Amino acid sequence: MTSAAPDQRVVVMDVDSTLITGEVIEMLAGHAGSRAAVTAITESAMRGEIDFATSLHQRVATLAGLPEAVFDAVRAEMTLTPGAERLVAELHRRGWPVGLVSGGFHELVDPLAERLGIGFVRANRLEVEAGHLTGRVTGPVVDAEAKAVALRELARAHGVPMERTVAIGDGANDLRMLAAAGLGIAFNAKPVVCAQADVAVLDAPLDAVLEHLDAPA
Repeated sequence: MTSAAPDQRVVVMDVDSTLITGEVIEMLAGHAGSRAAVTAITESAMRGEIDFATSLHQRVATLAGLPEAVFDAVRAEMTLTPGAERLVAELHRRGWPVGLVSGGFHELVDPLAERLGIGFVRANRLEVEAGHLTGRVTGPVVDAEAKAVALRELARAHGVPMERTVAIGDGANDLRMLAAAGLGIAFNAKPVVCAQADVAVLDAPLDAVLEHLDAPA
């Protein structure tokens, strides 16, 4: 563990509909012909109507049989949220550790993190056999509790107290890390998330959160 500067913060953010404009599971489903069904399940999970792990398994099952090359196609479809690059660049400039915690997939999040210079990533991993998706994930599911654990892990690694941590997200799966953080920011989020976050940033670019990061912890 390192010792943090007095003004240092740790910032962890969700990926789908936070760092990027869409949901990668829906982009994958578009290639499987199951987008409508997957979108309905996603919306239900984001509103907190069904638990994330159940929704993840239901949605991933619809991807069975897709060729592994679909990852390249979806990477090309992913679009950063306006202000995302400016936010990450400013956090790097300040020397604040940044992490991505995603209910999405390493296969798609890792290249994005590398592009942005972010070394801490927690996400799910899709099972691939004989060059095709099996419709299953491998390893533990990155759910709401796992996101909160990841936030604590990154803060501990850099010697930053939890009251100086920041979490940014938009869905019900982000609520535990928003609650665990010293500052939980709901970004263009569902009403259930806005109601429980410390701050809600709506209809704004992602770097608009900097206004709140500059306030005293």
